[in-house]
Amino acid sequence: MDLPPALLQFLGSLVAILALAGLAWWMKLGPQTSLASEDEARYAANEAVDGFSATEIALDQKGRGALLGDAHGRILLLRPHGTHFAGRILTGEAKAWVDGTTLVIDTAERRYGSARLTIADPQAWVKRIEAIV
Repeated sequence: MDLPPALLQFLGSLVAILALAGLAWWMKLGPQTSLASEDEARYAANEAVDGFSATEIALDQKGRGALLGDAHGRILLLRPHGTHFAGRILTGEAKAWVDGTTLVIDTAERRYGSARLTIADPQAWVKRIEAIV
């Protein structure tokens, strides 16, 4: 079986790229996105939803996301998306529950998905999310 040289070169390059990507994933290389302060959460929230002015912030203990509430009763969920944070204002379709010490939020958006946050007083946030109409 004779394979054309161009096909062999392509397959060899593909294997090398996949091997390097696998090695980088295994070594957990790449920037880690995290929120270290309420100011960073406010900035990320404003980037996600222009003009969102948080009055309450619940940061994840490891900086993996945040919940922010505003004066209008809206709740914004921030979670990592690549090297940035993506944000969604939760709707009445969102569901939340406590799993051990972790707050789990299902946004009901297939593309955005769910988030797990370790925050202070998660049960209070569950009640607030359940009250969204």
